[in-house]
Amino acid sequence: MDKRTTAAAVVAELRDGMTLGIGGWGSRRKPMALVREILRSPVKDLTVVSYGGPDVGLLCAAGKVRKLVYGFVSLDSIPLDPHFRRARETGAIEAVEFDEGMFQLGLYAASIRLPFLPTRAGLGSDVLRLHPELRTVRSPYADGEELVAMPALPLDVAIVHQNRADARGNAQYLGPDLYFDDLFLGAARRRFVSCEQLVETADFAKSGSLHTLRIHRGLVDGVVETPGGAHFTECPPDYGRDEAFQREYAAAAKGEEAWTAFRARFLDLAGEDEYREALRAWRGK
Repeated sequence: MDKRTTAAAVVAELRDGMTLGIGGWGSRRKPMALVREILRSPVKDLTVVSYGGPDVGLLCAAGKVRKLVYGFVSLDSIPLDPHFRRARETGAIEAVEFDEGMFQLGLYAASIRLPFLPTRAGLGSDVLRLHPELRTVRSPYADGEELVAMPALPLDVAIVHQNRADARGNAQYLGPDLYFDDLFLGAARRRFVSCEQLVETADFAKSGSLHTLRIHRGLVDGVVETPGGAHFTECPPDYGRDEAFQREYAAAAKGEEAWTAFRARFLDLAGEDEYREALRAWRGK
């Protein structure tokens, strides 16, 4: 089955109030082309679930986020995304922060259709105080240990970015880590992968070992080829993080006038072709 589609078609499936999972990790291999397409759409009031980076910051800046469920939000080389920080400090979003391990187990529970999974993560911390809705369970075995019952984090839609994919939805990461992208897809009702390059299935073996093929076609409803689709986050080995552009993004976020100019130059555009052209002009090429 040919699952090739477009970024516009993916975003057309989103509805106001949906829960959207975004793969990647901080400022690493984020599906930024799909995020930029969401910025161009009228969708709003999203619950975003993410190990957040500039995906979260851009969506917060555009007023797309009603609730954010996260383990952290960072640009890696810049500790905090400035738009997320402002949204968090002003109370513009409902913020639900979990321990990173709890967050992972929530996605895993949803991916295997369980209501919760037990964990020691969160015990002895303020997580239980800050989340009075969380419950504990006691082991039914001889140890009788009390554990946190981390609830599942089911998603309406998940989007992730991979290095390679085929038309049937099999996908390959070639960087150092999968970043739980498989769990985001497993936890969602509708699942979409953007990729740097579409390849024939037989060509996966030319780039990486069998272990880089963790996303199979049963986890994917649509595939979008978007060269440079993770920019300005990193997507090794295809490219590293665009640190200069990330600094430009963070600096622009400090003032309304600067952000309006940044948005007009790089975000209020018709599509990715225009975005790449704006980048070339900014770089003086």
